[in-house]
Amino acid sequence: MDSETALKLYALKKEGIVKSNAAFWRGYEKILQAADFDLRPYARELEEKKINLLCAFDAAFPRIDLPLRMSERPCLFAYRGDISLLKNPDRNVAVVGVLNPSEEIIAREKRVVATLVEKGFVVVSGLARGCDTVAHRKCLACGGKTVAFLPTTLSDIYPKENAVLAEKIAERGGLVVSEYFTEANTKQEGIGRFIARDRLQAMFASRIILIASYLKGEGDSGSRHAMERAKAYGRERFVMYREEDIDDPQFGLNRQILQDGGTVLTAKRLAF
Repeated sequence: MDSETALKLYALKKEGIVKSNAAFWRGYEKILQAADFDLRPYARELEEKKINLLCAFDAAFPRIDLPLRMSERPCLFAYRGDISLLKNPDRNVAVVGVLNPSEEIIAREKRVVATLVEKGFVVVSGLARGCDTVAHRKCLACGGKTVAFLPTTLSDIYPKENAVLAEKIAERGGLVVSEYFTEANTKQEGIGRFIARDRLQAMFASRIILIASYLKGEGDSGSRHAMERAKAYGRERFVMYREEDIDDPQFGLNRQILQDGGTVLTAKRLAF
């Protein structure tokens, strides 16, 4: 059951009173004390949509032992599925990559994900097209559990074609989770939500694997943001790479991460 504090924070966000994590953490005591809402309509809305809440003041909220700025620290999650999967980052591995992977990259990624599931890891990704979708689907196909962080509300899955996949993730013991409760007001705000989503993948997984991605300015940026936060959080960074990939632009970021202290992913290193 959603706590009263979580419901109150949900109402504050829905009404536009709390607009950001930073704004909340700067004055959360006064904000919560001043809030005076009839919470019953919000509780009914969540029940109808089959959405659960968990706030940072709830005992079940995952502990985050990382050097986070106030703007980075989550305060409220909406979710479907098993929220306890965020409790142990050591068992979680994030898998990120391009939106348009080649068939060869997909085949290689599937082998990586299958090995992760075989070893009992939870696969974390962002439900985006391409490598994210491959990671979630392959994990489910292998009988594993996967976590999908959204850049949108739970009522407006993006991309829309992954709405059914999101349902399957939750139904099969995984987790679909979001920090958002209203639609973005501007295009810029929407883009910012994608970047914010990327940090969560690194926040709740002790290791992150880059399947393939372009250099900055040449293609996808989501993977780059996730890898940057992983470095800032002291997470282990692995990249899928072999000599034959040297001239492939889809491995441009992989090469850059290797030069910046990342590790080439091998079968032996998949043992972690």
